[in-house]
Amino acid sequence: MHACDRLLLTGDEAVAQAALDGGVALGAGYPGTPSTEILEHFDTLGGRAQWAPNEKVALEVAIGAAFAGARALATMKHVGLNVAADPFFTAAYTGVTGGLVIVSADDPGMASSQNEQDNRRYAVAAGVPMLEPSDSQECYELTLAGLEISERWRIPVLLRLTTRVCHSKTVVRRRRVERPTSAPRFERDVQGRVMVPAFARPAHRRLREKLAGIEAWNEPSDLNPIREGGDALGIVTSGVSYVHACEAAPDARILKLTMTHPLPIGRIRAFAQSVKRCVVIEEGDPYLADAIRAAGIGVESAPSMYRFGELDVNRVRRILAGDITPEPVPPRGKPPSLCKACPHHGVFKVLSKLGCITAGDIGCYTLGVLPPYEAMDTCVCMGAALGVGLGLRHVLPEAEARRVVSVIGDSTFVHSGITGLVEMAYNPPPTGHVVLILDNATTAMTGLQEHPGTGRKLDHTPTARLAFEDLARAIGIANFHVVDPATEDARLEELLVEALGRDELTLIVARRPCVLAAGKIKQYERAASTPTGPAACEDGNNESGGQE
Repeated sequence: MHACDRLLLTGDEAVAQAALDGGVALGAGYPGTPSTEILEHFDTLGGRAQWAPNEKVALEVAIGAAFAGARALATMKHVGLNVAADPFFTAAYTGVTGGLVIVSADDPGMASSQNEQDNRRYAVAAGVPMLEPSDSQECYELTLAGLEISERWRIPVLLRLTTRVCHSKTVVRRRRVERPTSAPRFERDVQGRVMVPAFARPAHRRLREKLAGIEAWNEPSDLNPIREGGDALGIVTSGVSYVHACEAAPDARILKLTMTHPLPIGRIRAFAQSVKRCVVIEEGDPYLADAIRAAGIGVESAPSMYRFGELDVNRVRRILAGDITPEPVPPRGKPPSLCKACPHHGVFKVLSKLGCITAGDIGCYTLGVLPPYEAMDTCVCMGAALGVGLGLRHVLPEAEARRVVSVIGDSTFVHSGITGLVEMAYNPPPTGHVVLILDNATTAMTGLQEHPGTGRKLDHTPTARLAFEDLARAIGIANFHVVDPATEDARLEELLVEALGRDELTLIVARRPCVLAAGKIKQYERAASTPTGPAACEDGNNESGGQE
């Protein structure tokens, strides 16, 4: 191997490198911190990567590629798997031909999310094998292992990462990998791929047989190593918690689980019997502890106060010491805020001035809930602004109903808002409704990624552009307007006042490029208009943050 085969990579970058080395033919996803950089880096390395309108579509595209015998990767943050759950569960029944790895990047502590759900539960519910890396080297190795496991048992594999693993850098040593040699081809398998009830029932039985085989294989495998130590204390752990446990208890014997579904219960039982005290250390839900205890193995787990937020070395020491005294309150950081030149300022100023009841959504504009505007009243999930706003309109007294406005960003609208707009036209409230799309021509909160509404692909090359005005017209919403919120704030207010007073459905698109993306958008447009220009401009802004 050459010197370049020893790299300093984040966990996300390591997954991308493994995808390239492992011959992944297609990577699809939707940007969401902390998973975004996987596909961006895969594209930079020369892999075929693309953003989908949402995670469900991304996974379906990856499933199609895997049906054809190609290796595929689908990436998303933890709440993205909620959106992709429908194909995720059924793909366990259909199985795959080529290797399919599905990345769920969880966010303990909610650094940039609306919840801190533990997606390890998804592996059990769907019935798919799950791998959990603790550092970048394991991100690399387990991505490759996931592809191999997927092909061996013809089943999708869930690779569960967490924020700390995704964004921390450690040394990665690449290795030579045998890539698939056969070209993708479609083989008809109606009973295996068409999940009508008559075919799904035997498919479910086949799935359980696969899982039993994987569990038996996992027992003696080298995926669950033991770090030797004294027999006074044994720790069962997984993911980044392993790193914290090693430092917190250097003399302990530690069983590191990297395949955490199906669990190697026999190995865990023997490990627990080899030590005088056995403690399970894990972030989030007591997923491991519950499963181990359900098997009749006596282990300790962390008090419930430690299930919130990320673990660190000090918190692990407190868990091992049984310390349940209140934890120190972390110092308050600087609260997030809209950029000073953000075009959304004028929008929220108007919403606040008019006393609107604002059903909001996920994105930069969620910050409109903060002072000085305090102009957002609900925020549930991607795309919920329309449905929640419509629900409020349907039941509130008329005077209040006429104050309700649904506010959503451009990328979020494409992701999950289109069906809400269809619902608005299909079941219009008596007072009509007003939807305000804040179109800043990018997916700003996760690092300025493209989406179908920008007319550019992941690599910023031109493609078909979804025009929101045309979509509204096709759905049957005739009253729509486009306004520049930075230069036409007075007109925006006039339009909003008029729309709130009418019994019609109104779509207002407040269109102005994000101040952080405007310069790069001009570069992409110049490159697209130059026949001999580069296929894509280099994008140096890959910072992640914010919400999905």
